[in-house]
Amino acid sequence: MRTLAHLSDLHFGRIERGVLDALRSRLWQVKPDLVVVSGDLTQRARARQFRAARAFLDTLPKPQLVVPGNHDVPLYNVLARFLAPLAGYRRYVADEVDPSFVDDEIAVVGINTARSFTWKGGGVSEAQLARAEEKLCRLDAGVVKIVVTHHPLPQLARLARCGVDVQVAGHLHATSIGAPSALVVQAGTATSSRTRAEPNSFNVLRIGGARIEIEHYALRGGDFQRGETRAFQRQERGWRAAA
Repeated sequence: MRTLAHLSDLHFGRIERGVLDALRSRLWQVKPDLVVVSGDLTQRARARQFRAARAFLDTLPKPQLVVPGNHDVPLYNVLARFLAPLAGYRRYVADEVDPSFVDDEIAVVGINTARSFTWKGGGVSEAQLARAEEKLCRLDAGVVKIVVTHHPLPQLARLARCGVDVQVAGHLHATSIGAPSALVVQAGTATSSRTRAEPNSFNVLRIGGARIEIEHYALRGGDFQRGETRAFQRQERGWRAAA
């Protein structure tokens, strides 16, 4: 059994300060085997925002796997946007923007979907997909395979040929779970004041071979409280809802 905590869209530079302690406390109670952050660590990719995000990540459980989002690319500094779009991210967060984590039960592969030429949207290149396939296709079939991106992109469906079980993403600031073949799990914003239709939230995935339980935690009364839990079972044609 592995426990994965999935955070997204932190947006340092536009956060709810009181949320940080509540999130940190709940994550230490959850005791995840891996913390995944699916992008948008900052609001405007400024150095002080990256430093604040880095300081917060340092207080959370480890190991961690983090990918950048479109807000981690400078918007107003046009020169930096096109010549070194992820320089700040690489300096303060992680030099690797397509990271991976593998043990004997799970394989988690991150793919950077942030791009200079589009502000809100994202993309994935042929080379990135090929590298992800190289990592995933050679793994044992008994390992649960998870792909992490900021943007939920249809091109990622191609990785089904490698037996990907779960795709996790953010970007939309809204929680959702779908199961076309792989489970597609999107998280809301964990700490930003830009909460849109739901409060600050994150997901916890309990992964045990052919069964995955997804717990939703939302901020209520100053604490992240567990809400709905949905269970899925691996079947011959993919993942399906279970009792």
